[in-house]
Amino acid sequence: MQNALSEEYSQFIAVYGRRRVGKTFLIREAYGYKFDFQFTGAAKLTARKQLVRFRRALKEQGQKDTPELTNWGDAFSELKRFIINLPEGTDSAGFPTKKVVFLDELPWMDAPRSGFLSELEAFWNGWASARKDIVFVVCGSSTSWMVKKIIKNKGGLHNRLNHRISLKPFSLGLCEKLAQSRGLVLNRKQMLEAYMIFGGVPYYWSLLQKGASITQEIDRLIFSPDGELHDEFEMLYASLFKKPEPYVKVIELLAKKKMGMTRMELLETGGFNDNGSFSDILNDLEWCGFIRSYSMMGYRTRSEIFQLIDHYTLFYYEFIGGSRQGSNYWKSMHGTPKYNTWCGLAFERTCLWHADQIKKKLGISGILTNEYAWRCLPDEKEDRRGVQIDLLIDRSDGIIDLCEMKYSKEPYSITSDYADELARKRSVFQSVTGTKSAVHSIMITTDGLVQNEHWGEVQAEIQLTDLYEL
Repeated sequence: MQNALSEEYSQFIAVYGRRRVGKTFLIREAYGYKFDFQFTGAAKLTARKQLVRFRRALKEQGQKDTPELTNWGDAFSELKRFIINLPEGTDSAGFPTKKVVFLDELPWMDAPRSGFLSELEAFWNGWASARKDIVFVVCGSSTSWMVKKIIKNKGGLHNRLNHRISLKPFSLGLCEKLAQSRGLVLNRKQMLEAYMIFGGVPYYWSLLQKGASITQEIDRLIFSPDGELHDEFEMLYASLFKKPEPYVKVIELLAKKKMGMTRMELLETGGFNDNGSFSDILNDLEWCGFIRSYSMMGYRTRSEIFQLIDHYTLFYYEFIGGSRQGSNYWKSMHGTPKYNTWCGLAFERTCLWHADQIKKKLGISGILTNEYAWRCLPDEKEDRRGVQIDLLIDRSDGIIDLCEMKYSKEPYSITSDYADELARKRSVFQSVTGTKSAVHSIMITTDGLVQNEHWGEVQAEIQLTDLYEL
């Protein structure tokens, strides 16, 4: 974004990502909070009301004689006039000084039948791109709209972007940096608990206050009736999708299936129609980072499985789910079987978000890999129990890593029974897939492994501290 200021020609930049991930903050920081013109769309307003706000923004930022705007064609014409009247200048390379125009929450401006997108296309293609002095930055939390209408536009904006930035949630290491910058004194186990609830969404982390434990803060933010995140789930999906009901229905189904569901399973269980609209729902949820799709290794036919991976959503369905428990609820849950089960599942999700750190610890960052999950249903005829592997790393050097994730409050001890289970999983995987690669068992734990007589059953171990690598 800063380099765009020194480019010879005008630049068109799109920033997109899920709600609360810090898109607007990033853009403001990159340009020092100085824009020649900026405007933020408002949720669920008619085109007429959006235009009233746009006119007000032009007047407040210097164009006093702005007439009433009847459509977006008028609005962009006035924006052109506003830019033309800005002072001219040249940078150190002799290029015209860039005028930075920032349109935030772009999807909200696109009211039904408003003609917004076609006028946006005309503004850029027919005028701004022909100049050398504009940096045009657009942003939006409705990731699905941004991807379909801007990033993968098949009309006038096709291949018109100079840069696109898909802003992802923070890793554990970046969350640690954020916590330290805010003066929060937390050990890595406590930060892990916060990550298993908030994920890497920086806005959630910014709400944590100094001097309180994570337990106290979760009760204050989520379970207290006055907490800033008390109604976050409802706001989250309503702000991203104009009709959130089918999206939430898919999320509810996936929340009940740890391993995920195939498209056909979702269709049959949820009673959806098998059409393009359902494909759009799945694509939208994946673009927003709420679900992931993965293939099943060893299957020749396409067997895509969809899995819920958003930490906050998973936490909501496990502990909130529409019923408010009281301001000390999270404190009362600590140490209960439900809490311990959740820790195990949430830690697995955290590991899935940190595949790069896992590969770095294994020393295979430079090796071509594919990441999968894998499952094998029980087979009574062959007297075979089912197998489930949440993270499988298929390496181009002839090795497949089967990753086992275990959350514990102390170093994890591999028992004789568990050692047998690891061997069984390897055997079933090799038998069913017919792979010729060497199959390694990898243990990912919070506090390492006890070096007992079964410790040698795994080829490598990874600890929580390794996941904090940047």
